[in-house]
Amino acid sequence: MTDPRTDLILSRIRNVPDFPKPGIMFKDITPLLADGAAFGACIDLMAEKHAQSSFDVIVGMEARGFIFGAALAAKLGKGFVPVRKPGKLPWQTHQMEYELEYGTDKVEMHRDAVLPKQRVLVVDDVIATGGTAWAACELVKALGGTVVGASFLIELSFLPGRKRIEPVPVSSVIVY
Repeated sequence: MTDPRTDLILSRIRNVPDFPKPGIMFKDITPLLADGAAFGACIDLMAEKHAQSSFDVIVGMEARGFIFGAALAAKLGKGFVPVRKPGKLPWQTHQMEYELEYGTDKVEMHRDAVLPKQRVLVVDDVIATGGTAWAACELVKALGGTVVGASFLIELSFLPGRKRIEPVPVSSVIVY
C-alpha cells in the first residue's frame, strides 16, 4: 500500500516532453510547489526519513535545493548552507568544478559555512547524473565536514547519480 502523500506528490509533477532538449522527459515540480498540501507532504516525507539522523546542518544547491533544503532545515531545527553558482556569494568562498554531460560547471560555498567535523545532509530537488550533488559533497569535505547523507525529492534511477556520490547514503521521496 502506498502512502497517500506520495500519490498527491506524483499527481502534482508534470511531465514536459523534449525539455530542455529533444528526447528528455522533464519532471516539472512547479505545480507541486504551488500546492501547499503537496509541498508540505514533500517536506514531511523528507523530514521523516531524517528525523532520527545525526547531522548538524543542511547544504542545498541552487536553485531548487534552496527550496527543499531550507524548508527541511526549518522543520528539523537545523541550519541551512547555500551552494551557489560562482560570483553569487558575498564572502570568501571555496569552489568546486564538476562535469556535465557536455562540458563543466562550478559551484561554491562560503569558506566558513561548514565547520570542521560538522555532519552534513545534502539536499536537492532531483538527482540525475549526480554532478551537482558530487560537487556539494566535495565542497563539504574540502571544508572539513562529513557528508552523512543526501536527500532528494526525485531520483532518476536510470541515470548514475546515486553511484556518483557513493558511499553517501541516498534517500528519495519519488524514484523514476
